[in-house]
Amino acid sequence: MLFGLIDRTTSASTLKGSLDRSVERSRGIADRVSKATLQNGDGFALEAKAGTPQAQANPINVEDEMVALADEQLRFLATSRLLEKTYASLRTAIKGGNG
Repeated sequence: MLFGLIDRTTSASTLKGSLDRSVERSRGIADRVSKATLQNGDGFALEAKAGTPQAQANPINVEDEMVALADEQLRFLATSRLLEKTYASLRTAIKGGNG
């Protein structure tokens, strides 16, 4: 078996690394959103009024974080589809393409 064949002939490892980084970014967003909850747990602090203690303690904008999460989900989906196509073309090449 030729070691490193997949890495030399495809972009699979690069795409897999992108998926791993995407998962880490999604976890970071989820962590920031979870920290945006109010002290009494009744919901999210969407807009704290300036000058209140909550405004300084909780500067997380949940709407921006949810937009970032949606963007990350789209990137993850696109990357996973590219990786799927890479593996499919590799399978085709191994089988001889007469399929």
